[in-house]
Amino acid sequence: MTSTSHGFVIVGASLAGAKAAETLRKEGFAGRVTLIGDELHRPYERPPLSKGYLLGSAERESVFVHPATWYAEHDVDLRLGTRATAVDARGHEVHLADGDPLRYAALLLATGSEPVRLTIPGADLDGVRYLRRLEDSEALKAAFAEVGRVVVIGGGWIGLEVAAAARTAGLAVTVLEAAALPLLRVLGPEVARVFADLHREHGVDLRCGVHVERILGAGGRVTGVELGGGEVVGADLVVVGVGIRPNTALAQGAGLAVENGVLVDAHLRTSDPDVYAAGDVANAFHPFLERRLRVEHWANAMRQGPVAARSMLGQDATYARLPYFFTDQYDLGMEYNGYAGAEDRVVLRGDVAGREFIAFWLAEGRVLAGMGVNIWDTTADVTKLITSRREVDLGRLANPDVPLRDV
Repeated sequence: MTSTSHGFVIVGASLAGAKAAETLRKEGFAGRVTLIGDELHRPYERPPLSKGYLLGSAERESVFVHPATWYAEHDVDLRLGTRATAVDARGHEVHLADGDPLRYAALLLATGSEPVRLTIPGADLDGVRYLRRLEDSEALKAAFAEVGRVVVIGGGWIGLEVAAAARTAGLAVTVLEAAALPLLRVLGPEVARVFADLHREHGVDLRCGVHVERILGAGGRVTGVELGGGEVVGADLVVVGVGIRPNTALAQGAGLAVENGVLVDAHLRTSDPDVYAAGDVANAFHPFLERRLRVEHWANAMRQGPVAARSMLGQDATYARLPYFFTDQYDLGMEYNGYAGAEDRVVLRGDVAGREFIAFWLAEGRVLAGMGVNIWDTTADVTKLITSRREVDLGRLANPDVPLRDV
């Protein structure tokens, strides 16, 4: 078998991978760039899959990172429907399921993650679905037009966004969550309760503190979900959203350091100096937070791809952006900046009952994170509060009449 020589290889035709390829060209790199993806679609963004595209308010073309012609126009060798099977770090080669291995000077792993699959009885029935890929969103949208009852297992961000889309489509929706509240581990009880109330007010049968025993079916098709204790919740469609796992098989096979993702430094370099990782799969050291983080959100993939590309080019690029994520559910829009634990102190500013407020998480009087609910253009001020590391006046922080810059 012969080897084909390439400059840079990116495994994962994802948002992170596509933005890395774009940055390589913007930075003037004229060598070979190969972008490998196991899906048949060119790189796309995932948030619309549980938001606008699933709701039918966004066109299919809007989900893609670049126009179809961009890759050829920028001399990026985009190989879709191609699976990388192994990385030979010592030989600087990526092996493919079909075709000759690709040699690289530097390699970026942007392999993303996959949904955690249920292993309970009935998990393989027709009508049990997950949401991760474009086809998943299209299948859910089609199913929404055919079914009447949807059960969502998991009250995380994906589960709640799917529930909101299903309710908007007029379906009967039940959400089953093991914790005492949805999003409890992320937001803590005060703010998690806002989302619980939101869904119940929109007609969702939200059941918390429940255990899913099995999924029931007839003729190979879902008919319901049995809870611990024997109660059965009827269902024509079951959507599972109980978390994701990073796709680390290539990294592990190559002998790279792996722990809850591929371990990378602040430059997104792995334990091999010629291999980098970005996006969901990267467990990166954050220089401001002084800890490792693996962030499973759109902004992280979008911003890490360019940093990895610049590092591959030998630039002193560092990823130090604070975590950011957003959600849209019914008439609630939210932006979150920073990093905090559910146990950290919460200060609320604004009209919580009317769902126009900012929540701040603090430790030792310092702001760790801020979340604006139906309040916009606060990201810069919240970021300054966090990065200043200064103690704030809690009374002024809670007072919406005091500008954030003056707290």
